[in-house]
Amino acid sequence: MEEAALVVKMLCSVLVVGVFCIFLHLYNLMWVRPERLRGKLRRQGIRGPPPSFIYGNVPEMQKIQLLMAMKPPNHAQIVAHDYTSTLFPYFEQWRKAYVLVSCNSKRLEMYTMGVGPVYTYSTGNRQHLYVNHPEMVKEMNQSTSLELGKPSYVTKTLAPMLGNGILRSNGNTWAHQRRIVAPEFFMDKVKGMVGLMLESAQPLLTKWEDCIQAHGGVSADVMVNEDLRSASADVISRVCFGSSYGKGKQIFSKLRSLQQLITNQAFLFGVPSFRFLWANKQKELKNLEREVESLIWKAVKEREPECLETSTLSSDKDLMQLLLESAINDPNLGQASSKRFIVDNCKSIYFAGHESTAVAASWCLMLLALHPDWQARIRAEIAEVCGDNMPDADSITKMKWMTMVIQETLRLYPPAAFVSREALEEIQVGNFIVPKGVCIWTLIPTLHRDTDIWGPDANQFKPERFENGVSKACKFPQAYIPFGLGPRLCLGRNFAMVQLKIILSLIISKFTFTLSPTYRHFPVYRMIVEPGDGVHIRIRKI
Repeated sequence: MEEAALVVKMLCSVLVVGVFCIFLHLYNLMWVRPERLRGKLRRQGIRGPPPSFIYGNVPEMQKIQLLMAMKPPNHAQIVAHDYTSTLFPYFEQWRKAYVLVSCNSKRLEMYTMGVGPVYTYSTGNRQHLYVNHPEMVKEMNQSTSLELGKPSYVTKTLAPMLGNGILRSNGNTWAHQRRIVAPEFFMDKVKGMVGLMLESAQPLLTKWEDCIQAHGGVSADVMVNEDLRSASADVISRVCFGSSYGKGKQIFSKLRSLQQLITNQAFLFGVPSFRFLWANKQKELKNLEREVESLIWKAVKEREPECLETSTLSSDKDLMQLLLESAINDPNLGQASSKRFIVDNCKSIYFAGHESTAVAASWCLMLLALHPDWQARIRAEIAEVCGDNMPDADSITKMKWMTMVIQETLRLYPPAAFVSREALEEIQVGNFIVPKGVCIWTLIPTLHRDTDIWGPDANQFKPERFENGVSKACKFPQAYIPFGLGPRLCLGRNFAMVQLKIILSLIISKFTFTLSPTYRHFPVYRMIVEPGDGVHIRIRKI
């Protein structure tokens, strides 16, 4: 009996020690390490809201968001362009509450323009640095270090949708992918895509003309965003993967479902340790991911014989051909790794290549519907540079008014709301040392509406501010970042700008339009900032 009691006592002791060690590990992981990072930031004068144990500032963020959601919705047809206080109210509240404190007078002078442009906050055991000061944004823009990459926890959440493709990868993997993908979107290549862009837009124009005819031949109300999404998806399918939207329709549909599922999980500040509570959603995500990858791989295998034709000139190969060649010729990639490399980059380009462009076009039409005078200016410009011909690679470069409208739209409604980076190693940004593991966030819409940078009319639609280019449009040109910044600047920016000019030129040439009475201005964040209830416009054929 005594021996049994001794064994029980020893087991209890081991259990107590084990539980204590687990608690100590969790305490170190959830509090000691984050507090050490916060201490390094505090010593540089950077403050922020006090975090709670385990969750950090997530409860406060959710409370602020809930209070905002309880406000009565705007059912009137009022378009207020400053939506950051609605979509990201915690960032706006903290930006006003936490002004940078520093003993270094030079640094203080450098970083106190505006209110609270730099502060820190926590989500779970992760420490974040909010940066919306143009000088620090400029430093990030100029940094070529691979030690500043995409935040690993965000990219892990986006993995079902983007894999480890160019939008998600870091370091040498990202650099290798960039070398393959970037040349496909150089301007000389993009100009060669104009014909395919024109073809892809024709079904949209025909559909809207038929819609007017079906409603009496005078006017009709259309919801433009889904039609623009289809047209943009067709373009990326044709120019990069050699197929039409009809062939890739399932892929785009399932990517859209993945986008909505991931957004619903509040991936920006969810606590990953508790993802098991989303078991059903995780299962749904996995199933969708497998279906998307299966469809992409099927398309790849169909193209494989054509893609491996060695007689094809490099300049005539599309992106899928280049991805296949790169995967096959890379000695570091086995068969499974080659497949993953191809599928992941196809997923990234399928999504990034059409979604943000379609959303930007939707916002353009919404703003032009509010401003018929700008419609008229662009229509006259199109007639002047194109005459009776369709727009081509040369004529779109002469569309100055069109360019200004697109630039102003991307200022007010940049599809990407954030630039996000993680310090993969300790790194200096501006005059600050950012410790390893800290995530840096720049809220683009706030930077684009800073009255100290853009003037008192920062919340107004005024394309004329870009009449002499970005360098003259604002006090700090580096504060205009609709396509991101630095080495990870969006590779498809030329592609997006040309496609926007083509689609808008065709629409404005054929139709006049105003906002439909059913339109409700409701921007939402679903990985990108998009119209929550769509963009409804009333069109009339010219």
